[in-house]
Amino acid sequence: MFIQILWVVFFVSLAIQLFYLLILFGRFAFFYKKKSTVPIQEKEPVTVVIAAHNERTNLKKIIPLLFEQDYPNFEVMVINDRSYDGTKKVLEQLMAVYPRLRTVTVHYTPGHVTAKKYALTLGIKVAKNDVLLLTDADCTPKTDKWIELMTAPVRLEGKDFALGFSQYESQKGFLNKWIQLETIWTAIQYISFALWKSPFMGVGRNMSYRRSFFLDKKAFKGLWDIEGGDDDLFVNLHANSTNVAVVVDPASITYSIPKNTWEEYFTQKKRHFHAGKYYTTGNKQKVGWYAFSHFLFWVMGTVLLIFLAIDQKWEQILVILGIMFVRSILITSIFRSARKKLEGKIQVYWSLVFDVMYMGYFWILGSLGYLSKKVKWK
Repeated sequence: MFIQILWVVFFVSLAIQLFYLLILFGRFAFFYKKKSTVPIQEKEPVTVVIAAHNERTNLKKIIPLLFEQDYPNFEVMVINDRSYDGTKKVLEQLMAVYPRLRTVTVHYTPGHVTAKKYALTLGIKVAKNDVLLLTDADCTPKTDKWIELMTAPVRLEGKDFALGFSQYESQKGFLNKWIQLETIWTAIQYISFALWKSPFMGVGRNMSYRRSFFLDKKAFKGLWDIEGGDDDLFVNLHANSTNVAVVVDPASITYSIPKNTWEEYFTQKKRHFHAGKYYTTGNKQKVGWYAFSHFLFWVMGTVLLIFLAIDQKWEQILVILGIMFVRSILITSIFRSARKKLEGKIQVYWSLVFDVMYMGYFWILGSLGYLSKKVKWK
């Protein structure tokens, strides 16, 4: 009876996994084709918004790159959030070179709000243009078409949100490979659900929406006291089946500087998981059902292999191993195809190792982040 229950749970979890992998994620990975936008002569002005806390070095790099964008009418708004590393002086020097660079300085953060949301709100309120494109100080656009591509759904299609992809720079070491795969996997999830008219998050390193929409929603009302979530929670709260578009084009992505140590990375992800506890129940279930069935698939499969090996039922062992092998090929194919659409690359490292490690990562680190009472931005 016990073995029969194991078999039932194993196949039920497999069925749920196949639904996600083939129907939900597979639709994006294998069948999605990017939209071709019709160019128009006059393009609505855009404000690129960056909240920066002690980002002097990164700002010296990113500001000149931003003003190489092939877009006729845009400004860059940098919010200097309580910096003490010489950021103010660097911004003054850059403004003398780039007239379309504007700044606002945050001297303190009120006790009842979180730092980054307060900084972004001040910057967005004084932005000159209605179309906003948000990124971080350590992010670099891949091409000079970034502004045009990322804002197109907001400018031309009337969407409230345009969700893009932001990868981390490629470096040596296992940590970097893990970060890149985990970032792709996160993108596969939020892009796939958005394509199914059920969006639940986006990333603030590459996202566009209108200033008027932001102000109409009273900025981060209901989110002020939550550290993080200026991107995913804002989308989670206001996105619906009709007001979101995804931008899937290698020319539209940004690259960020990755964490160099596991401790820094875990601190970052703990903050991300902490924000996830404030998702709506339905949106938690979107990710939760995949994670739970993924956990059951590997645990039940492993337990079955142990019992079947004891009973020397080799044919049944081969069935389970065959299922695991086919699923691993499917996971690898999804990663490769999705990465080609997102980055223009197809190389994927250690997808099977990642798939097994992700189970522990999600449940252990996710639980720590979910249960934590306080996390920091910077």
